[in-house]
Amino acid sequence: MDKVFAPWRIEWVEREETNPDVDCVFCAFQSEDADRENNLVARSDHAFVLLNNYPYNPGHVMVIPHTHTGEYGDLDDETLLDHARLKQRTFDALETALSPDAFNAGLNLGGSAAGGSIDDHLHTHIVPRWNGDTNFMPVISDTKVIVEAVEDTYDRLYAAFASQDGTTAPESKDKAVRID
Repeated sequence: MDKVFAPWRIEWVEREETNPDVDCVFCAFQSEDADRENNLVARSDHAFVLLNNYPYNPGHVMVIPHTHTGEYGDLDDETLLDHARLKQRTFDALETALSPDAFNAGLNLGGSAAGGSIDDHLHTHIVPRWNGDTNFMPVISDTKVIVEAVEDTYDRLYAAFASQDGTTAPESKDKAVRID
């Protein structure tokens, strides 16, 4: 597959804050104090919303429980409910920010055979979809066009989360919106 140049990604590739001792990047994001830099756009008591670094479409996010497990059955009731509510709030924020026609949402469970790159910390992918968003580029020339920089999607989605009832928006977009 051909690649389309995405110069905004070099900042993430060349960042100095990499930590080879981190076992799970999702667990590390929970405790870091760099929400915007990490594209972490919203937090709740038991989960958070993270923009995908390699989005299928603008607004492609992951809703990630704090619990480090690859097994859905390991989540306690509080975490399951909070994760489900945060997914619901994420659909609402994506509708406000991007007005998609539909969504794809799902978990990659069962290890690497399920297709996920991180299989030991479950997470729900939510991908906004638009009528006709599969265009000729991937079909004819095996190329995917990225239509919006992740940073721009962050700003739009952040504003949508911040406008919801039951949220606390920090003074700076450097901190994720707090979902109560």
